[in-house]
Amino acid sequence: MLSSAQLRKLAEISRRYDRSVGHFTTRQNMQLNWPKFEETPEILGELASVEMHAVQTSGNCIRNITTDQFAGIAPDELTDPRPYCEVLRQWSTFHPEFAFLPRKFKIAVNAAREDRAVIRAHDVGLEIVNNDAGEIGVRVFVGGGLGRTPVIGKVIREFLPRKHLLSYLDAVLRVYNRYGRRDNMYKARIKILVNALGVEEFTRQVEAEWSHLKDGATTLTDAEFERVARHFTAPEYEHLPQDDFSYAAHLKEDKAFASWAKRCAHAHKVPGYAAVTLSLKAPGFAPGDISDLQMEVIADLADRFSFGELRVTHEQNVVLSDIRKRDLHEIWKISRANGLATPNIGLLTDMICCPGGDLCALANARSVPIAEAIQSKFDDLDYLYDIGDISLNISGCMNSCGHHHVANIGVLGVDKNGEEWYQITVGGQQGNATAIGKVIGPSFYADEVPLVIAALITVYTEQRTPSERFIDTLQRIGIEPFKQRAYAGRDKRKPARADASENLTEVVNA
Repeated sequence: MLSSAQLRKLAEISRRYDRSVGHFTTRQNMQLNWPKFEETPEILGELASVEMHAVQTSGNCIRNITTDQFAGIAPDELTDPRPYCEVLRQWSTFHPEFAFLPRKFKIAVNAAREDRAVIRAHDVGLEIVNNDAGEIGVRVFVGGGLGRTPVIGKVIREFLPRKHLLSYLDAVLRVYNRYGRRDNMYKARIKILVNALGVEEFTRQVEAEWSHLKDGATTLTDAEFERVARHFTAPEYEHLPQDDFSYAAHLKEDKAFASWAKRCAHAHKVPGYAAVTLSLKAPGFAPGDISDLQMEVIADLADRFSFGELRVTHEQNVVLSDIRKRDLHEIWKISRANGLATPNIGLLTDMICCPGGDLCALANARSVPIAEAIQSKFDDLDYLYDIGDISLNISGCMNSCGHHHVANIGVLGVDKNGEEWYQITVGGQQGNATAIGKVIGPSFYADEVPLVIAALITVYTEQRTPSERFIDTLQRIGIEPFKQRAYAGRDKRKPARADASENLTEVVNA
């Protein structure tokens, strides 16, 4: 969550210390790629002036707590997850026992019927639930993660009363801190420990450790929880009818606006309001990048229309959370004039993409040129709408910062003898049925990737039944038809150097 003042400060910092651009990540943070090392203290001082920081954004510690971008406003949520996240933030920040874990540690929270925080792909995922008696608590998933060994988290507690949340997490972290691998960075995540011990033995050890902590100093009392929850108050909503006549009229009269609203306007629990996703996936721009001027435009929109508040999404977009339906048309016009209204949320070009080899020293290959080539290949909105809901994510290395494993179609950059190649996976998905995609076969040259994506989409459009999504068709007919089409005629294609990214647009437009 950001206030308009905080976003303006980020715009100012990016302009003064960077190259007038910031990058929103899947951790719902902003990443700056060009500051000078010696200017870091000044940047931290600027951030502190608006109550922001860079604490625990790196290192073998508990990273920032993430949740649903529609927290507090989603019609399908059981309760507001933000107080839980804040309790966890206060517990984890500078925790003296967990400042040097075997490896980084990520926690996500979900309180809605549909998981929009990908909790099953985190070291710890917390799902807020009710038990049979109507009491509120959490279902605890442990051992999820992506990277070079993608794993779906496993349930170790079906129901944990809220008051025991912190003591139970202390027990989980203690077992991990004691037995997690420290001799091999690639085997140091908690998912490796859970799989090595087995979920039953891991759970037994956590429960044994918890027996020493339960009902102790970290018990989360109702009074303490309510103290934190009082900071997450609802704004002063107007009493509005559920349906707005002016909004309905604009939908009927303006086809472009209607297309945008269908993809970018979302249901809100308060009558007469909607949430809006501003797309950072405009053609020709790196997914997740936002200019200083766009930051200031969004800050102005937040002040004028959304109680001065905005949110960053896991998918690298920005949400205005509390928009009166009668204001949606005006927001669309302003957003469109500033490159923030691409109506592609949930579609193929709404890609998650890491910065890749252009900016990251860990990457094996570049991600952004691949994303731009795919955007160029699929630049027909009518065709994108015909394809429908589908996710495509791109990572430049096995660290999986682009979350390619949990995309319907995933692209992973790999290095082969100093050249950039790209491995394709299919069948991954987020949500309640989170799944890891499967590799379809040998990797491809960079200039083949858009053609391979097109081949996969063609199989889907040929084989789908009415109302069937890409993932549904793939699960019904299996991976083999997609694999065969992806490699069909490959020998006839003239191979190009994998690093010839300057030729990508020419190739995909041919």
